[in-house]
Amino acid sequence: MPKTTYHIYVIELSKRVFTENARFRAANPQFNGVLECLYVGMTSKTPKERFDQHKSGHRNKKGHKISSNIVEKYGLYLRGSLFNHIAPIDSREEALRMEETLALELRRKRYAVWYN
Repeated sequence: MPKTTYHIYVIELSKRVFTENARFRAANPQFNGVLECLYVGMTSKTPKERFDQHKSGHRNKKGHKISSNIVEKYGLYLRGSLFNHIAPIDSREEALRMEETLALELRRKRYAVWYN
């Protein structure tokens, strides 16, 4: 059985998320409205497959929604230039750490960022 690898990805969100979503706004007090609003995630699928799942409101076999409401409503497109440099990761725990590291790095650069 092939080993599972994980990909980090970044999706650009409509700036409406900042004005319409209080939780997103509260998570990003550093945002000055100049740069973009972003979602950072990790997946065992390709970033494109995962983006498509988010946009379609994908549910798993048990009927549980596994897409992000923020991406479903505000997601525009993948921002490859912000994640293509990150090689696939072999452990889920390491991928979760990298997701958070990238999200916080982008916040320091004054992007507005949502991640899980």
